[in-house]
Amino acid sequence: MHISDFDYALPPDLIASEPVRPRDASRMMTLGRHTGHPVDAMFSDLPELLKQDDILVINDTRVMKARMLGVLERASGTSRSIEVLFANPLSETVWEVMCKPGKRIRNGDRVSFDDGKAVGTFGEEQAHGLRLLSVESDEPVLTLFEHSGHIPLPPYINRPDQSSDAVEYQTVFATHPGAVAAPTAGLHFTSDILNALERRGIDTVSITLHVGVGTFLPIREDDPRKHVLKPEAYHISESAAHKLNEAKAAKRRIIAVGTTSTRTLEYVVGKHGHIAAGSGHADIYIIPGYEFGFVDGLLTNFHLPKSTLLLLVSAFASREIIMHAYEHAIAERYRFFSYGDCMLIL
Repeated sequence: MHISDFDYALPPDLIASEPVRPRDASRMMTLGRHTGHPVDAMFSDLPELLKQDDILVINDTRVMKARMLGVLERASGTSRSIEVLFANPLSETVWEVMCKPGKRIRNGDRVSFDDGKAVGTFGEEQAHGLRLLSVESDEPVLTLFEHSGHIPLPPYINRPDQSSDAVEYQTVFATHPGAVAAPTAGLHFTSDILNALERRGIDTVSITLHVGVGTFLPIREDDPRKHVLKPEAYHISESAAHKLNEAKAAKRRIIAVGTTSTRTLEYVVGKHGHIAAGSGHADIYIIPGYEFGFVDGLLTNFHLPKSTLLLLVSAFASREIIMHAYEHAIAERYRFFSYGDCMLIL
């Protein structure tokens, strides 16, 4: 296996910089997991394309406005503007962060936010390009995000975030703050679609995976098997666990909405043999050759070349089927990535 096996050429104009409005007007390719035959449809067709006893598993994480603009104040006395992505909380005041630009930051350098109302002190470098930051502020960091932070749009959305992104880069079922990227397959859902699913008897179960940098960090190894996925926090309630285990025992299909829901379910089943309620950190890295133990179907967006997400989808179907489907999507001018269209693999 070589990372170049999961590369493809994408015309830049197919990268969606804005969402479709309304959300459920996006396109959806349906794909046979084993046959690989792509069929063009619309996301609004979803309720009719599923069986009446299917279970949809959604990720109810909420994206934090975790991108902060500040002034880096070096111990040497120089200063410059800096962007800080608060990637992972280690405590109420200590975070793992990513900085842009991130070079030449030293231990003890400080960053000032919100006209000095909050000040962070940089600590040791961490794995995956992260660095420790200890924050002093009169208010909790999450509160600081709400009035001074920005939605952390992916870098391929080559524009500043807008007020509309604070709504449109959240799913309609986003409940628990903690993510630094949206579970993008969920962005297509509307209240109308959820109501239509309910009318057809299709149950929706919520779990939580706080999407972190582990989801979008690039694979830097020629052999993707050598990549290590950074763990991400998850939670599954007692009621969700009971419903999912009961559904699986009844041989109902489990349809994961997104790669994040998929990884959470597969991690927990791999660890416990069933869906166990509780919280933890999922670090499962799914690549071709993985045997799925719980998920029967997958709703997912179109992912970046050579990404861990593309490898997961290629594991669910096959590399050949997925790469052919991507060729079809490009030829039919589907919209790609976070604000783009989706595919349903059954």
